[in-house]
Amino acid sequence: MAIFDGLVGGILEAYKLLLSSLPPYIQSFVNLFLMVSLIFLYSTFVWKFHKFIAHKNIFGLNLNQYNSPEYNPSTRIRAAIFYFIEYIVILPFIIFFWFAIFSFFLILLNKSLEVGAVLLISAAIIAAIRMSSYVPHYGETLSKELAKLLPLNLLALSLIEKGFFDFERIIGQLSQIPGLFSNITTYLFFIIILESILRFFDFIFSLFGLEEE
Repeated sequence: MAIFDGLVGGILEAYKLLLSSLPPYIQSFVNLFLMVSLIFLYSTFVWKFHKFIAHKNIFGLNLNQYNSPEYNPSTRIRAAIFYFIEYIVILPFIIFFWFAIFSFFLILLNKSLEVGAVLLISAAIIAAIRMSSYVPHYGETLSKELAKLLPLNLLALSLIEKGFFDFERIIGQLSQIPGLFSNITTYLFFIIILESILRFFDFIFSLFGLEEE
């Protein structure tokens, strides 16, 4: 923690030293460019990943194809094993990666939220997105809208906060990153348990051909 704080302090000092060597109008240009870059990276991240995380079947594995008589029980069992490996073991960690990056951006963009509040908001948004993706007929459409609109609305709220365009504040927010990773384990288990429950019922419905109903 002390090493990380020292690193953040060093970055902040280097940033101040760089700005002090520049004329005032160039300082404003540099600050604006850095803030625009941060907003661009956040918006690009949301746009690239919102469709990915909103899909119920991210890996495209369809168990219904094994329900026909031409497939023997051993083939169905192997398909079920791969299903659980992909969706109960691998998928939660992919979602968790999205959750961690999203939380990281929220810490940088919002000065009024503590690490605990950031994690809670991120977990609630991702849980709502994943649950929505399992709703029949319109679920993935709804989850895509949630995955896009909620993060972008949080960005809009941050933009109107006083002092948002102070890049020294952004650098200072980096000191909260260790707290992010020290408190994130609970939310990892929450994501795994939630996805496991959703997948269990989805698997049962798919196994008995009740998914559409």
